[in-house]
Formats: sequence, structure tokens, C-alpha cells
Amino acid sequence: MQTMIYISLAVNIVVLVPIVLLMAIKSPLVDKAWGPFTEARGILWSIYFAILVSSIALVFMPVASFTAALLAVQVIYKVTTPFTVGSFRNPVVISNLVIATLHVVTLMSMFSEVGSQVLAA
Repeated sequence: MQTMIYISLAVNIVVLVPIVLLMAIKSPLVDKAWGPFTEARGILWSIYFAILVSSIALVFMPVASFTAALLAVQVIYKVTTPFTVGSFRNPVVISNLVIATLHVVTLMSMFSEVGSQVLAA
């Protein structure tokens, strides 16, 4: 279980560091993947930054229930993106679905090992 948690958090960090940095410098690569800058993309940038900071914090201060909550929210938003974007072929959608699959495996390993203890407040 512990290994899967660190893999999921590491994937979040490895994927989000370049995305957040590219968004910060207003890279044309970001425009190609997410479209031109809008207020909505600024909100997405903020969400990505929050997930990145949370993932880094959880690597150094692991709390199973916090990790489960973070990964569960990510799974929900990543699985719904094909429907909100209207395509399964968008590269961001595809990567979201791959990462969501990893996070589901991690969540399953967490719940199979510690069950309801993960949900304890």
C-alpha cells in the first residue's frame, strides 16, 4: 500500500511540476493543450497548483485519509473530463484517464489493507 501511495503522489508531482511551470510562463505548449489563456484556465492552473502542493506535503507528512481524499477527488474529475471536454481523443483527457487508473489502484490497495480506518477522521 505504502509503495502505491508514493507512486501516485510521485506521478502527481512529476506531471504537475512542468505543467504548472509552463502555465506560469505562458508557454505556447500550454495554449496548444488547454487552449488560449482564459479566466477558466487560470482557475485550472490554481487547482493544479493545489494538487501539486498537497501531493508534496503528503510525501513528507503522510496522512492516509488526506491522501485518499486527494486521490478520490482526482479520480472523479479525471474520469469526468471526457464528458466535459466532449472527446476521448484529447491528449489531456487520455493522460487524465491513465492517471485516474493508477489512483484507483492506489485507493483499492489502501482500502484493502486498512479498510475503514482510512476514512476515520
